[in-house]
Amino acid sequence: MATGVDAKLLKSTKFPPEFNQKVDMQKVNVQVMKKWIANRVTEILGTEDDVVIELIFDLVEGSRHPDIKSMQIQLTGFLDKDTPTFCKELWKLLLSAQTSPQGVPKELLEAKKQELMQEKVGIYTRASYM
Repeated sequence: MATGVDAKLLKSTKFPPEFNQKVDMQKVNVQVMKKWIANRVTEILGTEDDVVIELIFDLVEGSRHPDIKSMQIQLTGFLDKDTPTFCKELWKLLLSAQTSPQGVPKELLEAKKQELMQEKVGIYTRASYM
């Protein structure tokens, strides 16, 4: 629910063009996104803050089509200068997730693939030294 101050900020803030695209949360694998959100917020804040993480979960899951612009305004008090970057990253991942058959952003699938390949290389490297 936007207050008068929030409404003014919504009008005066310049948002990225991606924020004009809608996300259908029914097409998104929410559990994968929750893990990313929790990790990213912990990275930004330098500590795990369950209150902020749960707030973001609620904002993302609160409706079928979340309002990222309103979300950015509401999160500014918690994530400060990192809010616009976080929201843009989140929105890009959600947009990607809704077009993926598994509901998982292709960026996260690629990152996981790279991680698994690195582990494999590490295993082969260690094995060759034994």
